[in-house]
Amino acid sequence: MQILFADYDFPDIELEREIFAGAGLDLKLAKCTQEAQVIEAARGCAGILLQYAPITAGVVAALPELGVVSRIGAGFDTVDVEACRAHGVWVANSPDYGVGEVATHALALALASLRNVVRYHDDIRGDRWHYLSSGTLRRPAELTLGIVGLGRIGKRMAHVARNAFKRVVAFDPLLIDGDFPAYVERAHSLEALAGQADVVSLHTPLDATTRGMIGAEFFAAAKPGLTLVNTSRGAVVDLGHLLAALDAGILRGAALDVLPEEPVPRDSRLLADPRVILTPHAAFYSVEAERELRRKAAQNLVTWSRTGRPDYPVVQGTRKP
Repeated sequence: MQILFADYDFPDIELEREIFAGAGLDLKLAKCTQEAQVIEAARGCAGILLQYAPITAGVVAALPELGVVSRIGAGFDTVDVEACRAHGVWVANSPDYGVGEVATHALALALASLRNVVRYHDDIRGDRWHYLSSGTLRRPAELTLGIVGLGRIGKRMAHVARNAFKRVVAFDPLLIDGDFPAYVERAHSLEALAGQADVVSLHTPLDATTRGMIGAEFFAAAKPGLTLVNTSRGAVVDLGHLLAALDAGILRGAALDVLPEEPVPRDSRLLADPRVILTPHAAFYSVEAERELRRKAAQNLVTWSRTGRPDYPVVQGTRKP
């Protein structure tokens, strides 16, 4: 049985080679960025392991031997899950590999923005040495943290951040009240959250309901001086409305690990605004988290080849090994 590794940006893939060789699976390597490349590379393959390669309706329709796709990551927005479901193709991911890393990265971004850490650094490099060089600061212990999406990472963010902030409030329409930790207050709408939070941290998946959800209505409802942190998916935020909110003074700062287009275009206004902190889609990363992420994504394919079901299914398929 052959597995396509459709794309990857790791320095080496010895981990995957070892896992598939141990399971008796042949590994085929490619660097696919377009639908046609995936179709061509995946002919004759029973499974696809991918990082960013597009798994479109066209890909699925063109590959009748394809039984399962497994994404290296928790998100799966590059995979057309409805097309996979319609054709009986299993979809799997790695949902729980870097919960602590993403939550602590989000907290680090929030505090770096609130405490002007990067701006102080730039000021010193520009020969400015004064505690007011980058403006005044508020005490985090007097501020409210708002969390959008109270899943694994959102709950961990609430846990690691609760001692740094006065209050933690969250919005998650998919959870019942009993799933909210005792120290997290519930906001019953996104606008209600925006109106009371000094910092908002995003921890929601990207789908049709969340794409662009942080847009004009959100910023219109926000408290002036808001700090926005995004370690979820770039397209959850409408960048045009974010930039307008910065211009209007609604946003005091934005700290973004993810963007709708990655890498960030060199002419992006985000690069020129000192109130914006950017990191390169790195919130997930630690040596340990990367190994866990890759191992679980690869193991999905091994388990499917042996049992007909991956370890972490997103879409339940019907195709057999």
